[in-house]
Amino acid sequence: MRIPDPESRIDRYPHEFSGGMRQRVAIAMAVMAKPALLVADEPTTALDATLEIATIDLLRELQSEIGCAVLFITHHLGVVAELCDRIDIMYAGEIVESGATGAVFQDPRHPYTQLLFACDPAQIAKPLRHLPSIGGNLPDLTAPPPGCIFASRCPRADETCTTGHPADHKAGQSDLVRCHYPLAPRLEIST
Repeated sequence: MRIPDPESRIDRYPHEFSGGMRQRVAIAMAVMAKPALLVADEPTTALDATLEIATIDLLRELQSEIGCAVLFITHHLGVVAELCDRIDIMYAGEIVESGATGAVFQDPRHPYTQLLFACDPAQIAKPLRHLPSIGGNLPDLTAPPPGCIFASRCPRADETCTTGHPADHKAGQSDLVRCHYPLAPRLEIST
């Protein structure tokens, strides 16, 4: 796991390790069972850029060595673009778009995906005083709305969106787009 001098560290307490080392210990514990599927839930959160790259490289190496699939759960779009073959975009616990990572990044079809990508700081060409954000609030998940889960925040939502749950469509290069209007023009966030 690339932990320096592992023999002397085996008896150390967790607080004696850096965040990156603790992350590698957690990964080591997970791969000891040689899983067919490794679930990596926010494995690069709270790591600096150097440790983030090292962790991604380590996950790639482990995937190759033990031949497992990796389910990578993250909000970090740059990591997704770098590491993942396929992407599922989720909003409020529901998959709203799915497809090959490059295809979804190149031509996002769901309004949430489009707005999410527009909020990614890596996609912002000029310095801004305030980062863009998606307006509105998450729906109450204890009483989900009857229509599209994203309708209350979607700039193109109409009555169809608030009353009927959208079907799954294949649109653009995405394999699944859960939207009433998957072929509508792309949305942008005004800054």
